[in-house]
Amino acid sequence: MGFHYFSCLILALCILNQGLAKGALGLACNWGLRSTHPLPPNIVVKLMKENGFDKVKLFEADPGALKALGRSGIQVMIGIPNDLLATLASSVRNAEEWVSQNVSSYISKSGVDIRYVAVGNEPFLKTYGDSFLHTTFPALKNIQAALIKAGLGRQVKVTVPLNADVYESDSGVPSGGNFRSDIHGLMISIIKFLSDNGAPLTINIYPFLSLYADPDFPKDYAFFNGSAAPVVDGSISYTNVLDANFDTLISALEKNGFGSLPVIVGEIGWPTDGDPNANKQNAQRFNQGLFDRIVRKRGTPKRATPPDIYVFGLIDEDAKSIDPGNFERHWGVFNYDGTVKYPLNLGGRKPLVAAKGVRYLARQWCIMSPQASTSDSNLAQSVSTACTYADCTSLGTGSSCGGLDTRANISYAFNAYYQTMNQRKDACQFNNLGIITTIDPSPRQSSCQFKIMIDLGRHETKSTSLAPPRKQPNSMFMLALGFIFIVLSSIICI
Repeated sequence: MGFHYFSCLILALCILNQGLAKGALGLACNWGLRSTHPLPPNIVVKLMKENGFDKVKLFEADPGALKALGRSGIQVMIGIPNDLLATLASSVRNAEEWVSQNVSSYISKSGVDIRYVAVGNEPFLKTYGDSFLHTTFPALKNIQAALIKAGLGRQVKVTVPLNADVYESDSGVPSGGNFRSDIHGLMISIIKFLSDNGAPLTINIYPFLSLYADPDFPKDYAFFNGSAAPVVDGSISYTNVLDANFDTLISALEKNGFGSLPVIVGEIGWPTDGDPNANKQNAQRFNQGLFDRIVRKRGTPKRATPPDIYVFGLIDEDAKSIDPGNFERHWGVFNYDGTVKYPLNLGGRKPLVAAKGVRYLARQWCIMSPQASTSDSNLAQSVSTACTYADCTSLGTGSSCGGLDTRANISYAFNAYYQTMNQRKDACQFNNLGIITTIDPSPRQSSCQFKIMIDLGRHETKSTSLAPPRKQPNSMFMLALGFIFIVLSSIICI
């Protein structure tokens, strides 16, 4: 008896020590998969664990990611994309099949610790109009019914991730918060359903977007250590966007009789490129303040108990839609290859740890040939092709590579395409305008980097997707046209 008790005590102490050493403080993140050359899922899971993340949100039920998360100790929220809402809303049977394939199967066969199913992704965003107004709630109810039928009603909860534009304040202060008039009735129905089923509401809050949308927005108010004038709401002074925005939601919930409904912050973060305000300095400042709050378990004036906060995002995604802005591909705390972008202190633990075991394509780049002329008639089409299929968002005004000269701009575009196409020989031809070099063309004393892509074929574990790069016709075409205009303008001015 004594020896058994002593053994159990030693085991418990070892587990506790291991948890403290790894910094198990309940950090949560979003793992997006919109990449032309994604990191292998097993490497990403190790990256999360080594940096203290024990909760993750996926935007879709990706098989590779879910299998890698099996028996990892990481809690999972699985997302259902908006384009599936109509199908799931149309019949309970469709929802049952989805739950069986994407929830029950991974829990029973792979040991994935699935805690939430997120139905839709910001389906009531104003820019979507009424596209998902009539399918989100029926899909939510059908998924809940399917979870109950599968015997998972208590283990797995449903939620709906919503953008913060579903609520507003007519007085301009948090206490005036209420839900948008055009969706008020629908919101109350969904919230009542979540409350009746012991499920949380998920809200996405983006202080960066407040600054992006309004050039007169007080910049310091977006951060947690700023000097902007506070927003005074009665006896409460709000010094940052997160507190004010979150409490506007809480006021809306209180006004409608659901003041105690659990709330999750599903997305919040700061991008590092693609806009003058999207840089590593601002991202480090914001995310350090955010993680400090999480580690200190700090809530808001209206809710002292802090919510779970899922930072957006874990890794950059070079194939993500840029319809909202070029910054969309640069939200990661880590670069596309899992390297550290900037230092962060996650609660007195060791610094961020980069991904291990990443393999790259050959150390070579595609650049504009020294013999090629900037007046070549094939130049515009070549650049258009490159920036339609590859990521040129770092070339915009105020971005990390926005200060390059004309030839370097063209070389960046050529190399982005060359790497995206796995360094195929024909991917650096560009009508004889391109040439392969083994000398890194990245400018010195600059944050602009000419990347070398991950080698998808050299990892022992298959990557999340080996599909061709995703083409975003509208946004990519407009980006390419914009870049061509910049290049041609610079040529004219030479």
